[in-house]
Amino acid sequence: MKMIVGLGNIGPKYAQTRHNVGFMIVDEIAAKAHADFQTSKFEAQVATFFNEGEKVLLVKPSTYMNDSGRAVGPLMDYFNIEPTDLLVVHDDLDLPLGKVRLKQKGSAGGHNGIKSIIAHVGDQKFKRVKVGIDHPNKMSVVDYVLGKFTPQQQPLFNDAKITAVAAIEAWLANDDFAAVMNQYN
Repeated sequence: MKMIVGLGNIGPKYAQTRHNVGFMIVDEIAAKAHADFQTSKFEAQVATFFNEGEKVLLVKPSTYMNDSGRAVGPLMDYFNIEPTDLLVVHDDLDLPLGKVRLKQKGSAGGHNGIKSIIAHVGDQKFKRVKVGIDHPNKMSVVDYVLGKFTPQQQPLFNDAKITAVAAIEAWLANDDFAAVMNQYN
């Protein structure tokens, strides 16, 4: 069983913001798989589908970004999912807008959602798909990440979303994340 977590903040106020790229990418995977999200008892919306006989959970924590681990940890425990079968999709201020970077493991790199997941899972050895949103020039980081893509930025994000979804689908198809990293990084 695999678990793919998209990070974001719940509610219409945050829909389509830069900080919600994880939600947007997981939503795209769900749409392609014809999987519907349902509210679970684990403080998350969960959709399931099967990929070549293997169950895949798509997860959008409803705990807000900085407390994402509160949903992810209990879901992993309940479904007996190993950290190596967890993939988290999230925004990254340190990557140029539209750049997608895959990582097999590592620290939180200053991302509070990842910090929370590491704290609740007790391990850093889970996969990540980081989507670059760039760093703000003359705006606070909070205002920037909670803002929406400009019309000039939107095409770059759309391309990144296509790339991120393709990379995740490649991992689901062959279960060789190192090969997928070589192809997409």
